[in-house]
Amino acid sequence: MRVAMALDNTGSMAQDGKMPAMQSSAKALIDQLSALARNPGDIYISIIPFAKDVNVGPSNYNQDWIDWTAWDAANGTCSNTTYRRQSTCVGNGQTWTPANHNTWNGCVWDRDQNYDTLNTAPTLANTSTLFPAEQWSACPVQLMPLTYNWTGLKSLIDTMTPNGNTNQGIGMAWAWQSLAQTAPLNAPAKDPNYTYKDAIVLLSDGLNTQNRYSSNEASIDARQRILCDNAKAANITIYTVQVNTGGDPTSAVLQYCATSSDKFFLVTSATQTASVFSTIGTSLSKLRVAR
Repeated sequence: MRVAMALDNTGSMAQDGKMPAMQSSAKALIDQLSALARNPGDIYISIIPFAKDVNVGPSNYNQDWIDWTAWDAANGTCSNTTYRRQSTCVGNGQTWTPANHNTWNGCVWDRDQNYDTLNTAPTLANTSTLFPAEQWSACPVQLMPLTYNWTGLKSLIDTMTPNGNTNQGIGMAWAWQSLAQTAPLNAPAKDPNYTYKDAIVLLSDGLNTQNRYSSNEASIDARQRILCDNAKAANITIYTVQVNTGGDPTSAVLQYCATSSDKFFLVTSATQTASVFSTIGTSLSKLRVAR
């Protein structure tokens, strides 16, 4: 079984004890699932912290699956320092020099449409499949691809801090990417002698507020619905959790994304997160032994 956890790291997670409750619950789920493994590699887990962006790691600055177009236009210096962006610099007859890519903080935003809703492997022959770099100041901590390094996963969870706006779709997209045996995250090959169960756990405490294309909730939700449809069609089991301690409307898109109604969970107190994750762990345990 392979499980990707997309965990909300947005600023509102600082309220009502939501962040520490999520951290302890996610670590408990790792313990619950890792106990199912009889051999190394029986269970793999990935962690995708998300806000508006996802952090794929600044050490990947030389990878060919990154699109630097927008980053180069926003990060650099002009021969006339009055101008801070490439467009105004060049538009005024000056020379723009992009910053060294090794100064990138690791953040990426949504891919070009419709690849923002797909699991297509990136290829240089089609730049729309590449992942656009962004130097976002509220970049979350770096994701961790599928692994059975349980200590490493739990240590990563401990480093998460709440900051930034909500883009559930990018968390979901990278959770799905982490299950793919292609770049950029290169999930381990599957043994043809075994049947595999792939699952995503998507937790968010708020409604969508911003992605690459919009700050309109309905528009962002519409992209996320298409993404979830595509993941379900690829036989991914999706669990969704809304941590709603502030009286927001129940998230229609999180309900929609769940594989079935019993796989959507509404949490109205941070203390409920632990029992919800335990229930998800029990469901995944049953899923793993199903024939």
